[in-house]
Amino acid sequence: MAMISSEIFPICTYLPAKSLYRFKVVNKGFCNLLEEGFFLVNHVHNSFKKDDTCFFLQLERSFNEEVRLHPLPSQQGSGVSSEVLEFLSKSSQILASIKGLILCRATDKTPSEFYICNPATKSRLPISLPTHDENLNAHVMIMLLECYDEFDDYMVVHFETPTDWSSDYACKVLKPREGLWKTMEKCFCAGGRNMKFNMPVYDNGVIHFISDCGSYITKGSPYFEPYIMSYNLKNGTSTMLKLSKTARKSSTDQKCDMSIFNWGKVSMPSSSICLVRLKRSTFKVWILKDYKTSRWRRIMKIKTKEMGLKEKYPTITGFMVMNGELLIFATEKYIYSFGLTGENYMKIEELCENKCKYYVSLTSYMDTLRPCGPGATSLSC
Repeated sequence: MAMISSEIFPICTYLPAKSLYRFKVVNKGFCNLLEEGFFLVNHVHNSFKKDDTCFFLQLERSFNEEVRLHPLPSQQGSGVSSEVLEFLSKSSQILASIKGLILCRATDKTPSEFYICNPATKSRLPISLPTHDENLNAHVMIMLLECYDEFDDYMVVHFETPTDWSSDYACKVLKPREGLWKTMEKCFCAGGRNMKFNMPVYDNGVIHFISDCGSYITKGSPYFEPYIMSYNLKNGTSTMLKLSKTARKSSTDQKCDMSIFNWGKVSMPSSSICLVRLKRSTFKVWILKDYKTSRWRRIMKIKTKEMGLKEKYPTITGFMVMNGELLIFATEKYIYSFGLTGENYMKIEELCENKCKYYVSLTSYMDTLRPCGPGATSLSC
C-alpha cells in the first residue's frame, strides 16, 4: 500500500513517533505522511491529549554526564535512539521538556549555547539569546513553555537581572514561529528570596515559581517564609501566592526542599498547582484548591521508611510529579514511582536502577513528531 487511506489517517495522528517510524520501514505511504503539514498539525494537537510516557535522568548541575531515558511501566520503549542519547550525554544538559521538544544547553560550547531539540525526529533549532552578553552567569534563566492558545507553537522565556542582589528580572519572550524576542514592559519581581527557576508551573498565561527555603531572611519580613511568586505574561504583573500554613511551618531550613508542579490530567478541563515538601525523610503533598484565597489541601504525608523501599535508610536525590498522578523520585540506588491519586494511591513501584549516585534532575517526556520551528536542522549524531 503506497498511500494511507482516509480511515487509517485519523488513527495515525494518535500514534507515538516511535510507532510511526516503525511503520515507515514497512510501508512507503508513511514516508510522505510524516512530512505532510496537515498530518503534523493533527499529530501535535492530539499529543496535548496524552500523558508523558517516560523521563530523562541526568546528574544535576553536571556536564558531559550520561543522559538516560526510562519509560513508565505501562509503556514500551521511548522513541529515542541510543545515538541521540549518546549525543546528549556528550554535549548537552536538558533544561525542560514540553510535548516532544526539549530545551538544551550545549555544554561543549564556549560561550554556552541553547537549542530546542526533538529527540525522536533528530532535529534541533538554535536559540539566539536576546542580549549581546554571551557570558552567561547565575543571573540569566532560560525556560521553555507551551502556547496553549496556539498548539503548534511554543515560547522560550528569558529572565535576566543585572546583579546578584536585585529581585527584579527583565523578561523577554520568543516564539520561534515569529522569530523575534518581545520585551515585557514590566519586570518580574521575585521578592526577597531566591527563586527556583528550573521548575516553573505555567497555566493560563501565568508562570509560577517557588522560592528556596534558606534561613537568610530576617524574621518579620514578608519574605521570611517560602512562597510562590507568579508572573503574568499578558500584563506583566507579579503576585505572591502563600503556601499553606503547615507547609510553611519549620520550612526555613536547609534540610527542607519544596518544589511545585502542574497538577491535573491532560484530559481535565482545568489544572492546578501541586506542592511537594521533603524534610527529614518525610514527603508531604498539597494541592491548591482555591487560587484567590491561597487555600491548599494536603493529600499525602508519608515517611520514606514507610514506603516499602528496598533501602532501609534511603537518601532522596531528586523528585518530580509526573502526569498529575505520580511522584517520581530517586534514591542513591533506585528510581521509584508513588501513586498520588486513584487506584494507585500510595502504591510504590520500582522503575529502574539509578546509576547516578548524587543529586539528579528528572524531566518528563513523550515522543512526538512536533517540529522545532523554522530553520531547524538535523542533529549531528
